[in-house]
Amino acid sequence: MNGAIVPPRKLNRASKETRTPRRGTSAEDGGRFYYKGNRLKQLRAFVYVTRLGTLSRAAEALFLSQPSVSLQLKALERELGAPLLERTRRRITLTDAGEALYEIARPLVEGFENLDREFHAKTRGRQDGKLTVAAGSSTIQYLLPDLVKAYRERYPSVHLQLANVTGKDGLALLRADEADIAIGSMLDVPQDIAWAPVYHYDPMLIMPPDHPLAAKDDIHLEDLSPYGLILPPERLTTFRLVDMVFQQRHVPYTVAIEVGGWDVIKQYVAMGLGISIVTGICITEADKQRLVVRNLRRYFPQRSYGVVMRKGKFLSPEARAFIDLIRPGLLTHRDYDEPGHSER
Repeated sequence: MNGAIVPPRKLNRASKETRTPRRGTSAEDGGRFYYKGNRLKQLRAFVYVTRLGTLSRAAEALFLSQPSVSLQLKALERELGAPLLERTRRRITLTDAGEALYEIARPLVEGFENLDREFHAKTRGRQDGKLTVAAGSSTIQYLLPDLVKAYRERYPSVHLQLANVTGKDGLALLRADEADIAIGSMLDVPQDIAWAPVYHYDPMLIMPPDHPLAAKDDIHLEDLSPYGLILPPERLTTFRLVDMVFQQRHVPYTVAIEVGGWDVIKQYVAMGLGISIVTGICITEADKQRLVVRNLRRYFPQRSYGVVMRKGKFLSPEARAFIDLIRPGLLTHRDYDEPGHSER
């Protein structure tokens, strides 16, 4: 430098302006924007943990680590000044303050999750969309027609797809997000599935009018042993239920024909090819004219049909509208997200 004194560098006007924070980009405002973004993450974590019941399931659904979810929950409790969750060994439950927050936060988070769908529906100027419902043949044939008709009348622009599948395949569609909901009966409810039973049907013995048992009003399980049964395939729930009851009571029985479809079974029974034990959902007034029907609820449990959902899935407006037709207010309580049980 040769000892020369270098004068201070002058900053021109442009340089000074670049160092001056613009309005709306101050540290305070930036913190506010960050705070709002962080609050949404906290609420999503809170809603997911509440719906799924454990930190691990919520973390998996949010693609986060468990410590990250835990930190978000603790920060939310600290900022709101109230405990929101009670942690037990098996499950996380809500405090009174948590219940109040969940009622507020759930529609906000669900609205955010469905933002793209709602936006496109609004900008297209009509209420359209797609709804896929998984159900078995008997459910589609006997339970859903009135519901489908009412739904089509209210939401004619929605593309409604009914996936005709067995219960196992319906669960696979739910888990793969290829079906919004399923409607049907469940014998065992997996931990990741929520089931809300709505309809209940008695088990019915059907036989042709000239059958020896047709003259009896009080039929015992042992009375069925001499006669061949016509049942759905062994892999289906009805066969499993019938077999279970006979085995538990140590009553022998014979399967004469295995065939799928209630209509086929009823036709074969009317032809005198055997007797059958069916669910009351498939018995029509026309059937009572050609078949003798006896209630077997004293031996066989009821079959319950209802809404099947994957836990943690935010339902679309189209799916919620369909469920509201089944039973208004069915989804207003969080019990639909708890592990269900079969009444059979």
